[in-house]
Amino acid sequence: MDQPILIYACTALAISLPCLYLAIILLSPPPIITRPSEKTYRSRKSLKDPLNLPSLADVGSIDLSVIIPAYNETSRLPSMLETTLNHLNSASVRQTRTYELVIVDDGSKDDTSALALKLAQQHLNSDIRVVTLEKNLGKGGAVRHGMLHARGNRLLMVDADGASRFEDLELLWKKMDELGPKNEPTVVVGSRAHLVKTEAVVKRSVLRNILMYGLHTILRIVGVGHIRDTQCGFKLFSRRAAQQIFPAQHLATWIFDVELLLLAKQLGIPVAEVPVQWHEVAGSKLNVVKDSLQMLRDLLVLRANQLTGRWKVSP
Repeated sequence: MDQPILIYACTALAISLPCLYLAIILLSPPPIITRPSEKTYRSRKSLKDPLNLPSLADVGSIDLSVIIPAYNETSRLPSMLETTLNHLNSASVRQTRTYELVIVDDGSKDDTSALALKLAQQHLNSDIRVVTLEKNLGKGGAVRHGMLHARGNRLLMVDADGASRFEDLELLWKKMDELGPKNEPTVVVGSRAHLVKTEAVVKRSVLRNILMYGLHTILRIVGVGHIRDTQCGFKLFSRRAAQQIFPAQHLATWIFDVELLLLAKQLGIPVAEVPVQWHEVAGSKLNVVKDSLQMLRDLLVLRANQLTGRWKVSP
């Protein structure tokens, strides 16, 4: 009896493994393609004639790049830019830090790019670059694109809704000074974990909070449980960390933050978490149920590709 059972088991395994591998291939996202027009940017100095973007592989030439992914953000971008530039142009910061803003229009259907350029013309002392993607990639794809073409020795990703208090950049900056005083590969992430029992989170819908706790449980399983808040859109990368992480990024959807943190872990890059202030802003593009299911699928695809060796990364 044992021999037939063993034969059946081996046969089932021989059939199922190729099927599972094929499923991984079919569910995995295609490579992110950069089109010729997306390798250029416009600014107040070049409104009509796009200029070529630099490369992350180059040596950094300024202190800070602020990467802002934007999809249909004509209503929220102006106030976010105002608070951002107020801080960056304050006397204490301006005297010690050079910067650029890279706004990546993720294939918006409104006039996000035109508005961004209009705002750039109103801020003559600020280097604001606008990159327009031909098709919508997803937030992760827009962040990746901006990072791959930034000039900063440190690179900050920040959401266009202004939900995070931009002044908290200084908390992340100080922590990075401690972790990587000689510009070593380092990542510092803003965290809202300390707000879990405050009104900012308690007043959210029951469904959204249930999904949040479910996501945290899954993240512990996949290996990033040491980070209490993986999804906060306020993360600072040293240039050497960004040079290793972003070329290896595959996911362009909402869960891309988890892939970045997993890549940092695999590369041995230290990651620190710093509490920041945050508030809910109307107009979120997140569909709680649909996008949560997509996050779960993408997490499984991510881990499957890493475990099978299809997506490899090395220091």
